[in-house]
Amino acid sequence: MTVIGEDRPGLVESIAAVVAEHGGNWLESRMSRLGGQFAGIVHAELPAEKEAAMTDALKNLSARGLNVVVHSEQPKASAPAAPLSLLEIVGQDRPGIVRQITHALAVSGVNVEELHTECASAAMSGETLFKAQAKLSIPPSCNVADLRRALEKIAADLIVEISLEPLRQN
Repeated sequence: MTVIGEDRPGLVESIAAVVAEHGGNWLESRMSRLGGQFAGIVHAELPAEKEAAMTDALKNLSARGLNVVVHSEQPKASAPAAPLSLLEIVGQDRPGIVRQITHALAVSGVNVEELHTECASAAMSGETLFKAQAKLSIPPSCNVADLRRALEKIAADLIVEISLEPLRQN
């Protein structure tokens, strides 16, 4: 499910309560406050016969300012996971950085598994720095050398630093 609402105490608890009341098990989530809003995605499992009732209960949370969209997951065969790589970007902020980088990734068939971005004041100059970290799933069909060259060209054009390194698997 995806959730979004104006940030306030008790939002996560209200979702957790509905999941528990319907016999669900909270498996994993990514949630965050950003720009005064609280948003996240939750993966929970529950008995199929309770899905409709839980979905209705979650939708009723809209009266409390929380919008929830439920995405029913049907088990399906998944392809083996590609090894993950870490992409890091740092440079003076300007419009279009995310667009150009993600376009190069998409053209190469790379899946963005996680993306974290922020703007912060540079320590010495006070200029606004753009920082990004992305976990990428690079398929075997991708020519990593070509991808690296494309990213380095974008980095030179935008005057940002980019690093792309394999993540160590535990």
